[in-house]
Amino acid sequence: MQEAVIEVALGRIAALRTYGRGPRVLALHGWLDNAASFLPLAPALAELDLVALDLPGHGHSVHAPPGTDYGFPLALHTLLDVADALGWERFCLLGHSMGAGLASLLASGCPERVERLVVIEMLGALAEAPERTAARLREALAPRQRPSRGLRVFPDVETAVRARLQSVRVPGTGLTEAEVRLLVERGLRRVDGGFVWRSDPRLVQPTAFRLTQPQIDDLLAAIECPTLALFADPAQPYLPDAERRRRVALLPRGQMHTLPGGHHLHMQQPEAVARVILPFLTER
Repeated sequence: MQEAVIEVALGRIAALRTYGRGPRVLALHGWLDNAASFLPLAPALAELDLVALDLPGHGHSVHAPPGTDYGFPLALHTLLDVADALGWERFCLLGHSMGAGLASLLASGCPERVERLVVIEMLGALAEAPERTAARLREALAPRQRPSRGLRVFPDVETAVRARLQSVRVPGTGLTEAEVRLLVERGLRRVDGGFVWRSDPRLVQPTAFRLTQPQIDDLLAAIECPTLALFADPAQPYLPDAERRRRVALLPRGQMHTLPGGHHLHMQQPEAVARVILPFLTER
């Protein structure tokens, strides 16, 4: 994949691109990951014009301005700005985790622009109980009252890799050191004394609002394009198998596929994932 830069209203959006001659696919990574999340998968998708973004606040892309947050509206408008800048009137979406949630919402909100949708390890969004609305808002605003902490400085890349590896180490589902290194190397910037994360520290703060389950259901039922939902087996606690099957059943043109693996299924088993999603994305 080659480095690319897309200038939009928000600012600089960085990306990795294959420049294949096949369908146009916008790839969206998960929370606190970056475009390197799709590097293991890219060789098997070389025939696609695959543009893997660093989402706002992640990787080499611009951070949200002070006084704003990383809610859905900012991300969705930025994605449409990116597609416009690329000259893509219609395109496919490939998303993992948070990126799959954003892809779901964009497909629902702009059916005239999204041809096909592939989501990995998320469909829709994480739901919030209505009675938690005020509590979540307070949690989101509370960091404004606390002094900001300085960024942790890692003396070298290896130390940062070990730190990230510990944060994702779950028996049977965690990323390997080589897989983590891909994310870390793109996610660091050099400073005096070592390296710090490029990602915006505000990304770890709670979002002010989440959708309720009925709202999510309504959005999923409005996705008009063919949709493939790919999940890891066993299911993750945040989206149990019964719930993910219920959500897929809401899709007018949806199908579900599972593969053994963990949350970063597309990095752990790229060839197996490609065998599932490539025929779907190139079907006409």
